[in-house]
Amino acid sequence: MTASQRSFGVVLGLLAWIALGSPSLAQDWPVRQGDHVINDFTFEDGATLQELRLHYRTLGEPRRDASGRVTNAVMVLHGTGGTGAQFLRPQFADELFGPGQPLDITRYYIILPDNIGHGGSSKPSDGLRATFPEYTYDDMVEAQRRLLVEGLDVDHLRLIMGTSMGCMHAFVWGEAHPDFADALMPLACQPTEIAGRNRLWRAMLMDAIRSDPAWMGGDYESQPVEGLRTAADLLMLVGAAPMAMQADLPDRVRTDAWLAEQLPGRIAGLDANDLWYQVNSSRDYDPSARLEAITVPVTWINSADDFINPPELGLAEQFAPRIAQGRYVLIPASPETRGHGTHTWARFWQDELVALLARSER
Repeated sequence: MTASQRSFGVVLGLLAWIALGSPSLAQDWPVRQGDHVINDFTFEDGATLQELRLHYRTLGEPRRDASGRVTNAVMVLHGTGGTGAQFLRPQFADELFGPGQPLDITRYYIILPDNIGHGGSSKPSDGLRATFPEYTYDDMVEAQRRLLVEGLDVDHLRLIMGTSMGCMHAFVWGEAHPDFADALMPLACQPTEIAGRNRLWRAMLMDAIRSDPAWMGGDYESQPVEGLRTAADLLMLVGAAPMAMQADLPDRVRTDAWLAEQLPGRIAGLDANDLWYQVNSSRDYDPSARLEAITVPVTWINSADDFINPPELGLAEQFAPRIAQGRYVLIPASPETRGHGTHTWARFWQDELVALLARSER
């Protein structure tokens, strides 16, 4: 495994777009894809889209009880900049979806949406650019709900699992729809307002994009590369695994050479409007006041080497006791953990998933 792959190529979710290439899948999973169109979708701020498209992938088959209700659906939610496809990579799918594994697709119906503004779903770069509605996490969760209920005929979930932004969506789900899922597994986030350093780097990223003279109010003729360069610089730092980085880039020469080699590829393929909207969507997230509304079993997992959610802030100690059936787990830092991206390496937490499914079984 190369230095760049070990340190950064595995970072998914919040930093999915900076990963190096697309790692080949260990096996060809039997994925079905589709689109659900919601007509006249109204956003939290009152803006509307005549057609909001939600792209999704599924694995497995829905099982229904005597009343026709689906009983085995699991929804997995990606992070900022990601798509549902990231969960088909070996470090996630090969640990969870196979025969006898925790989310064996012969037993479970796995649903992997692309959220608003991401992947194959409606997003600014489809044509509206900077006039696209400025969506929020509440908007994204409502679109997920309508995809499930209206598009897939699923009105109950066995589990909601989410990474990074998807982790935060899981907390929103638990409060807005407390009976919709049997269990929640949020990975790599905090259930409180994004503030301090976490807000600061996001604000810096957004300001860099819109301060680039090539921005042109979002109607740029070519991508505002200088703004995207700053954005990529920030994302490389916040998503890094520090111990692996130090081992893989142990001196100035190798570090500088790695940066010069990688940065152009990390910028290529980005759309500035899409990225700005993706980061901006976290602006009013704050479930901290209503944590007691979450009544189902929860296993909340963070990583000790996560720059974005550093454990020394003591937020877990403050909030975890307020979740009635909550369990908080902090994965210790090691040369093998992946910083913020540890959330997508199932081998670090799959035993906790097994335990959560067992304690939430009805």
